[in-house]
Amino acid sequence: MAEFTPTRSLAIALTEERRTMREGYAFLDEKCLLLAGEMLREVKRHRAIVERLAPLQARARRALAAALRRHGLNGLQVYPAAPGEQRLRVDRRALLGVAMRDAELQGEPGDLPPAVAASPEAPACSAAFAAYAARLAELAAVSGNLARLHAEYRKTVRRVRALQDVLLPEIEQTLHEVEASLEELEQDEAGFLRRAASAAAA
Repeated sequence: MAEFTPTRSLAIALTEERRTMREGYAFLDEKCLLLAGEMLREVKRHRAIVERLAPLQARARRALAAALRRHGLNGLQVYPAAPGEQRLRVDRRALLGVAMRDAELQGEPGDLPPAVAASPEAPACSAAFAAYAARLAELAAVSGNLARLHAEYRKTVRRVRALQDVLLPEIEQTLHEVEASLEELEQDEAGFLRRAASAAAA
């Protein structure tokens, strides 16, 4: 512990600092609860999206296999792509300083241009992957939210523990020692005044 000169002003300052730390601890503790609640909500969203993704992924896999059987890898690679008429919309919000994102793929992929060796398998493959990509955009946003929430939660928990286990006990101990020293000084001063009064009366 650092050396200090016990004074009444120091005791008042330490009491005020302890009060501020306790308020900070209460705020950070509440922040942990709010972050944990938001993480649970995002986890539920994540699970729901993954459940909806599973059949889309299976459909896209089957469509790709069918297109590969029909055109082969080289033929499918040179098949005309749909025009890019889709765009990613990202909505931003904040929760206790944490950047949150909601993403949505908007628009339609459009019709495939005419191909030399046209087939129903290639457009079906394109449509299946377009539907799959739309859900992947939403999943990516939720995954990013979870990563940022978790990082902020861990940082806040470390601060709470530092206040609870280190800073608050230190200031409590220092304040106790200051008050004990002040009480001893007051007792010594009172004793000195009594002895001085007795000597003056003698």
